[in-house]
Amino acid sequence: MPLTITSPAFAAGASIPTVYTCEGKDISPALAWSGVPAEAKSLALIVDDPDAPDPAKPKMVYVHWVLYNLPPTSAGLPEAVTQLPPGARDGTNDWKRTGYGGPCPPIGRHRYFFKLYALDCTLPDLGPATKPELLQAIDGHILAQSELMGTYQKVGKGS
Repeated sequence: MPLTITSPAFAAGASIPTVYTCEGKDISPALAWSGVPAEAKSLALIVDDPDAPDPAKPKMVYVHWVLYNLPPTSAGLPEAVTQLPPGARDGTNDWKRTGYGGPCPPIGRHRYFFKLYALDCTLPDLGPATKPELLQAIDGHILAQSELMGTYQKVGKGS
């Protein structure tokens, strides 16, 4: 069974509901995963937007959430997660804070990728690691990976 990540809040490729964005409550959507390899020792999650600032002329990948050392026995995260599973660590997003930061595109419809990695190790304490720091730490340790993509465009903003 392959590693998969899904959300009851939105289907793959569909629009992310406003409640999970800067125009709503800016809370994390519930996530579920399955197919974690038996030999996995931890999971990592990165949520990012490759369409920043303008999908017609992207200039950067904007990072919305970084998590690592999620237990491989976990089956997901609840909506509006405030307490991570034991051992899990928050990284730093591009708002220079830990935790989830929802979609808030300045123009157009952006894509948001929820990337889940099954790792063959538990990472050392990296502190509030950034995406590049986490990617460096997991290099060579990825057993499987999966992603869920949702889109968002601010209400009443350009298409």
